[in-house]
Amino acid sequence: MVVPKLVHSNLRGGGGIGGQMMQHIRLLHLYAKKNCSVLNQVFPRRQIMRCNSFNNIILATSLLNNFSRATSSSSSPSIMTPPSSTTTQSPSSNGADNYCLLPPEHMQSYRVINNTKVSTDSTLLTIALPNERITLGWEPDIPTCISISKTEEESGCILKKSYSPISHPSQPNNFQLLVKAYPHRIGGGVGSYLCNLQVGDEIQAKVKPQRIMHNHPHVHNRWKHVGLIAGGTGIAPLYQLLMILLKDCTCKVNVLSINRVEEDILLKKELDDLVKEYPDRVSVTYSLTGSDMGDTDKGYKSGRGDTKLALESLPHPTLGKDVMIFVCGKDGFVEHWGGPVGRAPNNADGTKGKKIQGELLGVLREARYDASQVFKY
Repeated sequence: MVVPKLVHSNLRGGGGIGGQMMQHIRLLHLYAKKNCSVLNQVFPRRQIMRCNSFNNIILATSLLNNFSRATSSSSSPSIMTPPSSTTTQSPSSNGADNYCLLPPEHMQSYRVINNTKVSTDSTLLTIALPNERITLGWEPDIPTCISISKTEEESGCILKKSYSPISHPSQPNNFQLLVKAYPHRIGGGVGSYLCNLQVGDEIQAKVKPQRIMHNHPHVHNRWKHVGLIAGGTGIAPLYQLLMILLKDCTCKVNVLSINRVEEDILLKKELDDLVKEYPDRVSVTYSLTGSDMGDTDKGYKSGRGDTKLALESLPHPTLGKDVMIFVCGKDGFVEHWGGPVGRAPNNADGTKGKKIQGELLGVLREARYDASQVFKY
């Protein structure tokens, strides 16, 4: 008999992911209380609580489907018992008895289902979610980011790099990554590895904790005017923000995409199409820093950015609390526009500490934006 099992560490109540998993189980009880008496014995009625997340309902339904198939195949139902916290079984599609649904924050396998080259050194990957996962993260309206791990064959060292999907967090069954392959360097190479993946290959990844942006992970309905400043591949995380804002909000969005040459502009067609689709809500400005900078025939601005470009291309700082400016790119680019991003001390396990926004400096400070109006993404 197939009995779905859950990772024990996520059956604990309280806040965060553990509390969310308990909410899934409580919702599961609501669905099952009329048909699965055994489940009622495991999760009593007093544990039911309200949950407003549509994604939680979807996941609960998915779990119930497995449980219902299990109990309907036997006249003597079994109690759904969570394994110990050391369980690391991978999801299986063949109905094995030890089926285990790993939560998003656990390292697990994701399968490539499409690889499309979009420039000389960049590719668009479409990656399938593990079985029974409907969306990439826990919430379908909160920006997502994943950490991808790769083990070097020669040295055995584990390389890690974070990527934000360009697809909306609510996209079902798969997500899309825009990846650029950079020249080889010590400790690097994840981008090249991803660009060379073939359909059917698998990657090891986990969803990172939600990014808290001025005290909250949500972005919809918080501001009336949003500016997105992207340096090169920094457009990828901001493009996902744009997808969320256009779908779930009514705010106006100004995009400033800064690249070396025209061929380096990623997602240009997609951005230009959005301007046509949302002429009253989306505007895009391109600026080039390389040999063909200042090509006014195509409407490109020139340079890495100054106060003049900021005030011409972004929501004005005098709009106060209705404005939010996001900056994303390499460290030097972010520092140029908003000042450096700091780091908290390393964690006990040796991993990097959390990013700290730091003081607002650079172009945005010179343009008289307030720190409350800027987030270094």
